[in-house]
Amino acid sequence: MKTLVFLLVLGNLLFYALSAGYFGRPDNPDAVRLDKQVLPERMRIVSRGEAPAGPVKAPEPVKPEPVAVEARVEETAKAEVVAKPAEKPVCLLWEHLPVAEADQLGTVLAGRFAEFKLARQLVAAEGSGWWVFVPPLPNKAAAEKKAGELRQFGVTDYFIVPDGFNRYAISLGVFSSEKGGQDRLAELKDKGVRSARLAPRPGKDSTVNLQASGPAAAKAAVLAAVGKVLPKSEAQGCK
Repeated sequence: MKTLVFLLVLGNLLFYALSAGYFGRPDNPDAVRLDKQVLPERMRIVSRGEAPAGPVKAPEPVKPEPVAVEARVEETAKAEVVAKPAEKPVCLLWEHLPVAEADQLGTVLAGRFAEFKLARQLVAAEGSGWWVFVPPLPNKAAAEKKAGELRQFGVTDYFIVPDGFNRYAISLGVFSSEKGGQDRLAELKDKGVRSARLAPRPGKDSTVNLQASGPAAAKAAVLAAVGKVLPKSEAQGCK
């Protein structure tokens, strides 16, 4: 028992002497700790007296600006589809046609070249007189409807033209002088008729100026078709 106590006391004295440096101190007080480090080359200082910063957020990838596809497509379309200048329509004129030939020519053009617009001008022969009339209606039904309206205004002296250049026009009187036609026209207006007109009376010696306007690309086809029907007719440019 005494021996055990003696050894404990001796151990304490040796530990104290070693801690107090009686047996000498190394030049570097951290030499002991350095010798005890495990893989020091893998150690990394994360902060010096400061709280370590949070994980660094990776920068967001820069998104490339969207290419203005629509703008490019639109520009390309404008470049490819160049607006062509509107083609100037051709205008053909046949002058001083007999009424029958004018009707025949108008039928050909209306039937085969619907894209052409037709305009007729009656050139009355001298001494044919004057007539008061309602201009030609599109068809017989429209003419009869207009006649019914005239009856409502108290006008019963009329005649629907059945054929010819003024087909489906409504004649309201024929006069030898312009003065007589003007008086009749004034009478009709007093009754409320606003569609009546006064013009030289078409007679057997009257002629027609027929004008046709449409796409220039069809000019050759029109002239060829008219030449087969009226070989002696000659078309001119509109004035």
